[in-house]
Amino acid sequence: MIVLPQIDPVALALGPLKIRWYALTYLAGFAMAWWLGMRRADRPGSGWTRQQVGDLITNGMLGVILGGRLGYILFYDLSAYIAEPIRMLRLWEGGMSFHGGMLGVIIAVSLYARSIGKSFIEVLDFTAPLVPFGLGAGRLGNFINGELWGRQADVPWAMVFPQDALQLARHPSQLYQLVLEGVVLFALLWWYSSKPRPRFAVGGLFMIGYGAQRFIVEFFREPDAQLQFVMFDWMTRGQQLSIPMVVVGIAIMLWAYRQPVNKRSA
Repeated sequence: MIVLPQIDPVALALGPLKIRWYALTYLAGFAMAWWLGMRRADRPGSGWTRQQVGDLITNGMLGVILGGRLGYILFYDLSAYIAEPIRMLRLWEGGMSFHGGMLGVIIAVSLYARSIGKSFIEVLDFTAPLVPFGLGAGRLGNFINGELWGRQADVPWAMVFPQDALQLARHPSQLYQLVLEGVVLFALLWWYSSKPRPRFAVGGLFMIGYGAQRFIVEFFREPDAQLQFVMFDWMTRGQQLSIPMVVVGIAIMLWAYRQPVNKRSA
């Protein structure tokens, strides 16, 4: 058992200005997405310019923040935010939903694709491999904040989180997600998209990969206190939202492999 020390959520304080680790992890994710996107754009025949990549990341940032926040409010804790609307603006306290963020990015990507004359599918396939590092960085932010911890465990690496009122040894599920979302999913998508694939296949693989790993990790993650299990006395909200991702992802892959191969890498 490991007793996690209390980590100050504020990384740097400059007078009244406080820079939090949670915000820095998001910035690191966006910076890495920009760098990876530039590498892809510089490849011969990529069909992308550096300016387009920069604009894509900017639009994606807005989609992640707005969609992630609205998704958390709607999917996880609507009544609490209705009772205290000002909480919607306290992003530093956490409260972001991946599934909401994904919908926000899809909308932002769709609008941006139209503005530069590219198809939604082409832009989505280019974007998908840039996302996992940011997902992993966000989970590191959850770990530093001492939130979204796992269920009670007796494994040697079980951790006691200072913010846990029960002080139980728990799975560090944030780190499980960091590895699966940030490392494994990135390696899979980067390898898969490095060669020509059918249109939409990269986006479909992202949906299957994220949805499947999230469904599995939820068995080790403590259910949200305000929701607990939402179906069958074992299914969490995260699992409920991930099942459609896997189903849609499989349908997309089946459709994609009936289409011509995209001669450009994603």
